[in-house]
Amino acid sequence: MDELLMERYALAKERVCEIKEEKAVQMPYLDFFQKTAAFLEKNVEIMDGVVFLGEAREPRKLADAADLSIDEWKELNRDLYADILPENYRNSYGNPVYACEKLGEYGKDLTFLYAELRGAVVFAHEKRMWDMTVLLELFLEVYGAFSQEELPTEAELKGILCSYINDYCQDMIEERTRASVDPQVDFAARIIMDSDLTDLRYLYQFGEYITENELGAARFLNGLSQEEIDACARTYTEGYRMGFVNGRKDLSKKKTVNIRYNLGFERMVKAAILQFEEMGLKPVIFRYGAHAVNRRGMLRIGYTGAVANPQFDYDHRQDSALYMDADFVQRRLRALQTSYEKYKELAAVHAGPACIDVFGEAPFSPVSVKEAWEYSEAQQKLEIEMSNEAGQITNRYIRGDERSFTIIAYPVPEIGGNYEEIFREIVKINTLDYQLYQKIQQTIIDTLDTCEWVAVKGKGNNETNLKIHLHTLSDPKKESNFENCVADVNIPVGEVFTSPVLAGTNGLLHVSKVYLEGLQFVDLKLEFKDGKIASYSCGNFETEEENKKYIEDNILFHHPTLPMGEFAIGTNTTAYVAAEKYGIADKLPILIAEKMGPHFAVGDTCYSWSEDTPVFNPDGKEIIARDNEVSILRKEDVSKAYFGCHTDITIPYDELGAILVETEDGREISLIQDGRFVLAGTEELNKELDALEK
Repeated sequence: MDELLMERYALAKERVCEIKEEKAVQMPYLDFFQKTAAFLEKNVEIMDGVVFLGEAREPRKLADAADLSIDEWKELNRDLYADILPENYRNSYGNPVYACEKLGEYGKDLTFLYAELRGAVVFAHEKRMWDMTVLLELFLEVYGAFSQEELPTEAELKGILCSYINDYCQDMIEERTRASVDPQVDFAARIIMDSDLTDLRYLYQFGEYITENELGAARFLNGLSQEEIDACARTYTEGYRMGFVNGRKDLSKKKTVNIRYNLGFERMVKAAILQFEEMGLKPVIFRYGAHAVNRRGMLRIGYTGAVANPQFDYDHRQDSALYMDADFVQRRLRALQTSYEKYKELAAVHAGPACIDVFGEAPFSPVSVKEAWEYSEAQQKLEIEMSNEAGQITNRYIRGDERSFTIIAYPVPEIGGNYEEIFREIVKINTLDYQLYQKIQQTIIDTLDTCEWVAVKGKGNNETNLKIHLHTLSDPKKESNFENCVADVNIPVGEVFTSPVLAGTNGLLHVSKVYLEGLQFVDLKLEFKDGKIASYSCGNFETEEENKKYIEDNILFHHPTLPMGEFAIGTNTTAYVAAEKYGIADKLPILIAEKMGPHFAVGDTCYSWSEDTPVFNPDGKEIIARDNEVSILRKEDVSKAYFGCHTDITIPYDELGAILVETEDGREISLIQDGRFVLAGTEELNKELDALEK
């Protein structure tokens, strides 16, 4: 290890550990520095492999999961996250409201610092000395500024934080890029493959917040036979393999696969790793970004434990507003380009992500606070520019036409007391007879391919009234507009989807309640004109201004508008009935919810970055609806073609009045009426719905 780095770390940790006893800083700022120093000291202890437990501060070695009892691990884990837990958040410096209340003009800057320093938990567990050192040095530099006779100006404090971001941007981006493609960055993989997974103490070695969801999921999986575990993993890995087969992409050229999952599912992941290795793929398992420059709003891209407090994540989703300017955008993009160039050989053989999603947590409805960092209009444009260009850079090194993905979802114990029953029901849904669905869905597609327009109408209080324009097929015998989605990349089975023609696609999309990326939207309305969002509203907040901003932040992602990138018809009535039976409709992930009625995605098409790669249905017909009027702009100016988002919004069957197609000769053919499939050859889908009503 670098001797200079070790010396820097030793000096920094020694100085930080002295601060909790000092009073060099005047009140009210002293409290912030003492509490934060105490938090950092706890992580230094973990970094150094010796922790001090209980009131007696008894030293305990921390080299292995077996070094502490399960109760001691729980105590240590909770202690690391206690400050931001909901019950303590009102008086936490991680709360922008509290920080601004106590620290005045410095509040927004110091709550940013606090959030950045929380990365110490990750770095301590992974023994990442450089990352830990630069955090400690940043804290000491800010502390030093407040230790002077004259307090720093807010601009000077902000300058310290911005210098930290800019000085270390290259290093942080490079580390993140390597972790995303290099199987030798194997912290998580080693825990999964080398631990005794029947001893749940292994979960605490990741450094993530651990709740009964992670412990309960692991216990449940430990109760399954190896055959059952292998079968669950096989559904997932085989879906991934079939994504390459159906996409006519060469998997043999690839050597790595990125596994993304929630802690608690290690037994299934271990089985999946062994199955992927049979395909010639080594696992790349990286954690979601810990440094501000590597975070993407509230998204946790990578493996994760429990979210200690989603309000904390929401409050800090736009922390980059502190330093976001044109210079930073260019610096970050140069860093990303340089990093991918350094690891281009690893990137070229990367096959793409294989994701295990979870659901069942209590739905989250955020509170917006004015004290949180928030993008200005200019920063919103810069963030969009940066996201678009970053997507282009990534695609040049991990080619969209050569990679694939898969995603599957399972419940966590928080979903309810009949967790095991629900889990097995989801396994059933994930393994439905895809051949049956393929046949029924082909019947739907054959009818859809005879028309140019599709009408979707709500019923009851649902005001949906949309007319969707489809592409013209030049050779209907060889071409199709809709993809017949079976259980490959997108598990479970149950949808047909297309990229609509934007021109002429008009009307209102209305959903009474929907959860998008864990956020609840009430009475959501999106009006489309020529396929683009023209107006929008929801009923989450008291004022129209708050509601519009909520949509702008979490659906539009600061774009002035977004096109309808996808129209689909979900056919998985089994999933719908299960949701109704167990009362879990509001807890299902969009992965399953989108199969339970028609859905519409705003943003990029399903084929973004790989539009020129031919895609075929099982009947051999090529799906030609891979572009729309926006995505085709990539041929002229790629920066105008993509938005870096794709948000699915589903109308449930019980809010659906009709789906009708209009043929060239003016006839109407009903696919769905009053929530029932009425097209000849699709009646099988109603059996589950009929049984529900009996």
